[in-house]
Amino acid sequence: MRFDELHLNDYLLDALDDMRFETCTPIQEACIPAILDGHDLIGVAQTGTGKTAAYLLPILSMIEDGYYPEDAINCVIMSPTRELAQQIDQAMEGISYYLDGVSSVAVYGGNDGNRYDQESKGLRLGANVIIATPGRLISHITMGNADLSRVSFFVLDEADRMLDMGFSDDILKIASALPENCQTLLFSATMPPKIEQLAKTLLKDPVLVKLAVSRPADKIRQSAYVCHENQKLGIIRHLFKQNMLQRVIIFVGSKLKVKEINRSLRQMKVNCGEMHSDLDQAERDDVMHRFKSGQLDVLVATDIVARGIDIDDIACVINYDVPHDSEDYVHRIGRTARADRDGVAITLVRGREISDFMQIEKFLGYAVEKTALPEEVGEGPEYKPMSRSAKGGRGSRKGGNDRRRKGKGKDTRQKAEGKAPKQKSSSKEPQEKAENKAVQAGEAKEPTNTGSESKRRRRPRKRRGGNASETKTPKTEG
Repeated sequence: MRFDELHLNDYLLDALDDMRFETCTPIQEACIPAILDGHDLIGVAQTGTGKTAAYLLPILSMIEDGYYPEDAINCVIMSPTRELAQQIDQAMEGISYYLDGVSSVAVYGGNDGNRYDQESKGLRLGANVIIATPGRLISHITMGNADLSRVSFFVLDEADRMLDMGFSDDILKIASALPENCQTLLFSATMPPKIEQLAKTLLKDPVLVKLAVSRPADKIRQSAYVCHENQKLGIIRHLFKQNMLQRVIIFVGSKLKVKEINRSLRQMKVNCGEMHSDLDQAERDDVMHRFKSGQLDVLVATDIVARGIDIDDIACVINYDVPHDSEDYVHRIGRTARADRDGVAITLVRGREISDFMQIEKFLGYAVEKTALPEEVGEGPEYKPMSRSAKGGRGSRKGGNDRRRKGKGKDTRQKAEGKAPKQKSSSKEPQEKAENKAVQAGEAKEPTNTGSESKRRRRPRKRRGGNASETKTPKTEG
């Protein structure tokens, strides 16, 4: 379906024409009419399918048509991370280029405190659209800067990730400040039970638009090295000697490993940078700018850049660690082969990750090509599920069962004596949980933030079919 077949505002269609967007993606074609009809909606589709425009276009069209108060916040868009909030703000800037009656302000943590006042001013003036991370918006609500009593649209973007990062209570607190007749739109890459429960709590008789998680693009050439952990850096060194050094993202399972690998690559004279939740917003912006502009060849990152970051010219994605599940794998390698380009995705599979990678292959429906290890790194493990003993299970070490029996006997004696057995404590927690806590903590810092200042645009308008002699082209994707 073409955009001009939908009942969208003419000025929005002008902006889409300038950006040379003519045809809707499947998620846009299904969602836009339902939103225009006033329905609550659940949109389930993976990153890169055009979800942002699927909700921005109908909401901005209705606001521009004058159905909502000019002195109130009309729409609140929630984002799990600063990076996605910035990207939504950029998309908003391009799509609303010719809309005189629409203003927006981005509200997210991590910038200098001076911008907090600018955010407050934009909120008090009643910017039409607020793009915010949960912690920062709650701070403004608590300070009395944001009146949500007349909000007409509430959008949760990447809702599954927000819940993974522990923002469930924050979302419910923000939702409690909204009017009952607010139209709620929930977009997610996955539909786990916790998302279904959130939808039941917030949405009223929603329309469900669910696109199956698609397989990776055909233009992505996938391969894997089956190796030991201590061979991974040697494989990367070999790859970079083969001129695979430009426009590369290396995904790593934890921020600590990101730092270690980045240091190792710098010792190899690789022009690289790191991206993880320990960086403040200014550092993140600087790294992303340098990578996007080509000043950095390689970006070593956690899954913080696996979703919602659009860089069209990524040539290669390397999974230093096997992702936790199949959908994460699709999201990661989907950073390459964008905008009809070719791309390469390489996964380094250590012995303990073989079973996980086999599950990914089962999801894909085919086996990923296994590449022989470079001679200089030696031999790797055999590609087959590891036995329990190889994973450190029963009988993994000589005398393991005897020790286990002895330990059990000791516990039994302690119980008989009325003593509680000693419990082993572990300081380790899952990498993903630790990452999410760190990100959440970063969101909660106040008032060290900044967002974009409230933007009121007064552009020369261009009516469809008019004779504008010159128009400026918006700078963003739809």
